[in-house]
Amino acid sequence: MDDPISKTILNVIQNSAEPLETKEIQEKAGEKIKDVTRAKLFYRLNMFRGDGAIKGKFVGPGKGVWIWWKTSAFLDDKKGKEK
Repeated sequence: MDDPISKTILNVIQNSAEPLETKEIQEKAGEKIKDVTRAKLFYRLNMFRGDGAIKGKFVGPGKGVWIWWKTSAFLDDKKGKEK
């Protein structure tokens, strides 16, 4: 995806030092692009997760929340493997 929303979402996640909730990503992306709806954001996040560009996980009971992080967030710097 090469649209401005997708680029902004990836930029927000790649520049974050810690995992972010969907709401946090929406707030940060909303500062740069005005028309970021939760539906558009969630669709793109799931597409990126399917493509392997980012990782995400559903946490919590009931409705819960999704958290998202860059693929290299938990790698051991020396070996390139997950800790």
